Amino acid sequence: MSMYRQFYALQQVARRSISSSVRRQVENKVPQKQKVFQEDNGMPVHLKGGSGDALLYRTTMALTVLGVGYVLFELVKASFPQKK
Repeated sequence: MSMYRQFYALQQVARRSISSSVRRQVENKVPQKQKVFQEDNGMPVHLKGGSGDALLYRTTMALTVLGVGYVLFELVKASFPQKK
């Protein structure tokens, strides 16, 4: 019976803290982001997010070029087997 009471008390505490917690007001940033991304400044949309987007784009391009280079290397290596 004691275990049931402890479980019930824990359930009540959890319910109370969830239902009575103060909700934070979160600022809606969508209109500002829409202005930035819809602005016609000659910049591609995938780079308009700032330096983080530029870093992600450059990293993706570098990995793509390295991957294509590696695949071509392996294809050429497989086409001309080394003689022993």
